[in-house]
Amino acid sequence: MTHPKPPRPEGFSDPLTSAITLRDREVLDMVDQALREGRTALAFQPVVLARDKGRVAFYEGLIRILDTSGRIIPAREFITAVETRETGRLIDCAALTHGLTILQRVPDLRLSINMSARSIGYGRWMNTLHQGLKQDDTLAERLILEITESSAMMMPEVVSAFMDELHGLGIAFALDDFGAGYTAFRYFREFFFDMVKIDGQFIRNVASNPDNQVLTRALTSIGQHFDMLVVAEAVESQADADWLASLGVDCMQGYHFAAPMLQPDWLPRPEAQARRGRAAAG
Repeated sequence: MTHPKPPRPEGFSDPLTSAITLRDREVLDMVDQALREGRTALAFQPVVLARDKGRVAFYEGLIRILDTSGRIIPAREFITAVETRETGRLIDCAALTHGLTILQRVPDLRLSINMSARSIGYGRWMNTLHQGLKQDDTLAERLILEITESSAMMMPEVVSAFMDELHGLGIAFALDDFGAGYTAFRYFREFFFDMVKIDGQFIRNVASNPDNQVLTRALTSIGQHFDMLVVAEAVESQADADWLASLGVDCMQGYHFAAPMLQPDWLPRPEAQARRGRAAAG
């Protein structure tokens, strides 16, 4: 016979739950302070052509939050805690602001920026986008917005309408982490994503893992059927790169080619750009 557990005393809290709540609150405070003080940056990782791995198709700009010493706070420490809060929207705003600034500074750059579907309709994010587009007529056609599969599936009708509006301006869209969520495939006919990025869990060790091979073939076939560019994420070995190229993916991204860089060679340093501006003005 089992006995019911006695009721918890009023005011009782589970130590583990309290610890998690305290930790999340501390992380949120740290990230909020970094955002207020402008301690954010983009790290850039190339996405290369599968058939010509020396050529970069575009770069992904990955937001980085910095602590007071300038060190990067790992995203895994805060992304879950901020995703459903306004802090998550402000992180999207910071990423977009950095991305639009870089696109203006580097005229031949094509850049993807991550965003959550929750930022659709967020006034500050939308204002940042439209103000940035006014600064450069070529900017929209060089901007790619990445939305994760799980985020897009939360509000497919909203995402579809949003994409339709911005497609008209020339902006492209990528479905990120493809295969990791619960895609309702009927929405592919409505979304019109320009590319899909296959989640890294299926790509790592794909050359030697038969299960990953079956799943990657299936995801690639879906992307190709809907005329989307297919990008393999998290490519970490030559063997995997060769297997993916033989499969027919369009592009690859991962540490095998390059780690995300805060200051890649092609990015002009602010002081150098300022000197060129003064020289041109003189």
